[in-house]
Amino acid sequence: MRRLALLPLAVSLAVGGLSGVAAAESAPVKRTAQCQGDWIPGTPTADEVMRGELSLVGLPPIKLGKKIDWDASPYRNRSWEYVFHSLRWMGTLVVAYENSGDEKFLERAKEITADWAARNKPGAAPPYVWKDHPTSLRTQALVCLSMHVKEDWLKSSLAQHAKLLSNPALYKKGHNHGIDQDIALMAIGCRYNRADWSRLAVRRLTETVEIDVDSQGALREQAPRYAVYVYGRIQVALENMRACGVKAPGAIVSRAESLKDFIAHSTQPNGYMAPLGDGSAETEPKMETGTPASKVKVYRAGYVYGRTAWGKPESAYYSIRFGPGMKFHGHEDHLGVTYYAQGRDILVDTGFHSYERSKYRFWTMSPEAHNIPTVVGERFRPRTASTLTRATYGKDRQSFRLTDKAYGVARNRAVLVNHDQDLMAVKDSAAGGRQVRNIWRFADSLSLVSREKGHLVLGDGKFKVSLVQLAGCTAVGGQKVERGGGLGWVSPTYLSKKPATVVVSPAAKELVTIVVPGVEDPKVSCSGGRVTVQTATGPVSFSTSSM
Repeated sequence: MRRLALLPLAVSLAVGGLSGVAAAESAPVKRTAQCQGDWIPGTPTADEVMRGELSLVGLPPIKLGKKIDWDASPYRNRSWEYVFHSLRWMGTLVVAYENSGDEKFLERAKEITADWAARNKPGAAPPYVWKDHPTSLRTQALVCLSMHVKEDWLKSSLAQHAKLLSNPALYKKGHNHGIDQDIALMAIGCRYNRADWSRLAVRRLTETVEIDVDSQGALREQAPRYAVYVYGRIQVALENMRACGVKAPGAIVSRAESLKDFIAHSTQPNGYMAPLGDGSAETEPKMETGTPASKVKVYRAGYVYGRTAWGKPESAYYSIRFGPGMKFHGHEDHLGVTYYAQGRDILVDTGFHSYERSKYRFWTMSPEAHNIPTVVGERFRPRTASTLTRATYGKDRQSFRLTDKAYGVARNRAVLVNHDQDLMAVKDSAAGGRQVRNIWRFADSLSLVSREKGHLVLGDGKFKVSLVQLAGCTAVGGQKVERGGGLGWVSPTYLSKKPATVVVSPAAKELVTIVVPGVEDPKVSCSGGRVTVQTATGPVSFSTSSM
C-alpha cells in the first residue's frame, strides 16, 4: 500500500508516542494543548535530535553537532531550508519532556532555540528565515517551548514573530500560507492575552478561507492535494479558537465542510488523489470525506471529475482541467485529461517533483508535461484562462467541450467518456484550419507492445491498452513514442523521476484520439463520422461531429 508523502507541504503527522524515549523517574510534567497534537513531523524523533541527527523532507540525515550551523543547506533544497528554520524538529524535544518528565529534553530544546534566536535576527539572517511560512510554522514550536520556559529572550522572540505575522505587507491573503500565519498569530495572542492579535487573526482567516475555498468547496490553489492540507489547518485554527474562547465564524466552518466533497471528487478509485498541479500520485487523504451525492462534478475553479461508482477500486475515473490561468501551485495543464479504468492508471499527469528552481521542475509545469493539444507553429502564451463551453451528463456517458486561446487562436477539445464499456475519446482542433498535435502520457508501468498505422498498443504483462488516432475516418500514422528522452517522464513522489511512455501525434487539422483500456485489438470502424469501437465488454458507437 502506498503512503502519503507530504513533507514538502509542511503537513505534519501525529506523534502518538516517541520511540526510544524512556519514562523518567522525575515528577510528571503537565501536558499542554500547545505542545500535544499533530503539528510535529513524523521525523526526526526526539532521540535522533538528541544525537544530533536531523532528517528533513525525506532526505538523508545530517549531523548537527553541538554548535549548530544555522546557515547549513546540505542539499541546496528550499524545502529542507525552511523546515530546518521552522524549528518544529526542536519541538519534538519539548513534547518528549512533557511525555517523560526528563529534563535533558527541555534543556537541549532551550539551548537550540536560544542559539537560533541570538543568531537569526530579522535583517541579519538569510532572507528565507523570516519569510511568511517558516515564521508561521516556527511559532508553534516557540509557543510550545514557552509553556515551560519563561525567560525574556523567548517572550521577546515571540513578540518579534507576532509583529511580522501581523504586518499586512507580509500577509499571504487567499493562500494556505495566510492560514498558517493566522494560526500562528492567534497562538501568540492567546498565549499572552493579546486580544488585538487574536481578533486580527480571526478577521484575516475568515477573508482568506472565503477566497481560497470557493462557494462550491473547490480549492483555488490549482493543486487538489493542497485541499487536504488546508482542511487540516482550518481544523487546527478552529480548535485553537475554541481553546482561546473565541467564537468561530460560520463562514470558516461551512467552507471547511465543503472542502470534503472536493477532496472526495479529486480522489481516484484507488484512494489516491489525481496528481494535478503540484500534486503527488502518492497523496492518500487520511480523513473521512463521506460519499458525495453525484458521480460527476464540474467545479468552476477549473475541474471536471467523473467516475462510474463510489467505493469500488475497479471503477473508471477521469479528470479534465480548465478555468483561470495558472497561479500558486498550478501547472499549464488546461484542456488536459487523466484517465483511470479497470483498477489501473491509464493516462497520467507528470506529477510533482519538488519546489526547486531546476530545469526539470519548470518542465513538469509546462504544457508538454500534460495530456494536452498544441497548435502547430504558434507560440504558447502562459497563464491563459480556458472555458468549459458544454457539459452533457448521461448515466453511462459524459461529454465536454473546452476552448482557450493559449496559442493565440482558439484551441478546441471535446472529451467523451463511456462507462461500463470503458472508452475515452478526444477530438482536438484549432481555429482557421490550423494544425494541432497532441501528447499522451501513460502510466509508467505501461510500455509500447506494438504499433501500426494509427493504432498503438501498450501493456504491462497481460493487461493491454490501445490508442487509436483518426483524422476524419482515416487512420493517422507517424506517432512519435518516447520513454525517457525529452518528454517521457513522471514524478509520482517527491524528488522522484521515472521513465514513462509518451505518444506524440503527427500534425493534423483535426485529430480524434480513442483510448480503450483492456483491449489489444479494439476493431475500430468509421463511416460518415460515426465511429464504432469494440471494447472489452461490448461495442461503443459515437459521432465525431457531435462531440
